[in-house]
Amino acid sequence: MASIFKRSKKKGEVYWFQWKDHEGKRRTEKGFTDRGLTEQAAAKKEEEARLRRLGMIDPEQERFAEQKKTPIKEHMDAFERSLKKNTGKHLKLTLTRVNRIIDECAFTSLSEIKKESVEGCLIEMLEDEEIGHRTYNHYIQAIDSFCNWCVENGRFVVNPLNGLERLNTEVDVRHKRRALNHDELSQLVRSARDSTEEIQCFDGEQRSRIYLLSYLTGLRRKEIASLTVRSFNLDGNPPTLTVEAACSKHRRLDVLPIHPGLVVLVREWTAGMKPSDVLFPKLAKRRTWLMVKKDLERVGIPYETEDGIADFHAAGRHSHITGLMRSGATLPEAQKLARHTDIKQTMKYTHIGIGDQAKAVGNLPLLQMRCIPGVVESPEVSPAVTNSESENETTPDRIEGCVVSCHPVAPGDIMEAAGIEPASRDISMGASTYVVVTLNFASLAPQRQGAKRTSQVLF
Repeated sequence: MASIFKRSKKKGEVYWFQWKDHEGKRRTEKGFTDRGLTEQAAAKKEEEARLRRLGMIDPEQERFAEQKKTPIKEHMDAFERSLKKNTGKHLKLTLTRVNRIIDECAFTSLSEIKKESVEGCLIEMLEDEEIGHRTYNHYIQAIDSFCNWCVENGRFVVNPLNGLERLNTEVDVRHKRRALNHDELSQLVRSARDSTEEIQCFDGEQRSRIYLLSYLTGLRRKEIASLTVRSFNLDGNPPTLTVEAACSKHRRLDVLPIHPGLVVLVREWTAGMKPSDVLFPKLAKRRTWLMVKKDLERVGIPYETEDGIADFHAAGRHSHITGLMRSGATLPEAQKLARHTDIKQTMKYTHIGIGDQAKAVGNLPLLQMRCIPGVVESPEVSPAVTNSESENETTPDRIEGCVVSCHPVAPGDIMEAAGIEPASRDISMGASTYVVVTLNFASLAPQRQGAKRTSQVLF
């Protein structure tokens, strides 16, 4: 039985009541100034506690129901606090995308978040060409992470967005990029070095150094911007550079080998600098694509072609990975140097054209075929024995033919050289004639009856 009481004797003071919940714990709650209403509230609490003890009310379901009624802003504030451990950029992008979906769908509580509503909102943004397929997936990733966080923290029973499909980004490439070849890269560096114009706060010499470092290491713009003199170990075996985990895209410490030519250049660039000095200050905030575009156009190389654009990421990282493959690196080696977790991602950075394919085919070694008449038997046949070696060996009494000549000759010459009457078939390729003949031995010497009765004459 609940107890009803006042905490003071002042006139108009509210009543309080105490009762035991389903776990047997004593609870105290504020009632009303009217004793009757307070008794009704206390009776309701006792009845709910009794039903919970009997298993007729699920306390967890009740708690989830209460969470769903809570204003969504309170959940978003808690979600934002949980993201503080991530980078500022990740926090800002995630919150911006989640809040935009909430505003577009007019969600006021968690109970209103439905898969159909979120999908409809994103499709509308896609149809209005506000976003592409990749950004569409980023929005799903952001709102999905919020819902998963709600599940982990007891605000949702299950994620209401389970089964929301991502789009295929391969059919909507917004920034198709192309790799620069060796000649184009040389011209780009030379163009920057010879320029007297300052672009994005960097003079020509600085830009040429940035281009070289990007191509020879494959580092991204922000990774290059984080490099200090201390990042390089030029005296190591092999020499290496280190990208700190906070600056690496996959948030891991990366140690990469350095091109021997770059070692010489970095020694020159860092002469007289302190270990903590940054090589290229403020690079992370600069429009590096504009630098590349102007330096390319100065030497007559188009920034955009049908193969794609040649922005900073393409001229550096794409050209680096493609160059590794062209120089003979294996795909696993290129993947390790590119620091990709999936080899499919490395393949996207590899731009192998018809010229590269033709060169690869041309590098195949030619087969060295002898063009002198003779007999070559298959492995199942015993080695050929001449008449001088065995008087018991007889020659075949019937022959039908098959031989491929490796150079153009006249059919009559082959027949005359072989001394046989073949059933022949001419295969003409241009001005050359190749004769194909099959040989079948109808009979063999007695001691060779178990051998395979086939042989080849090679011209």
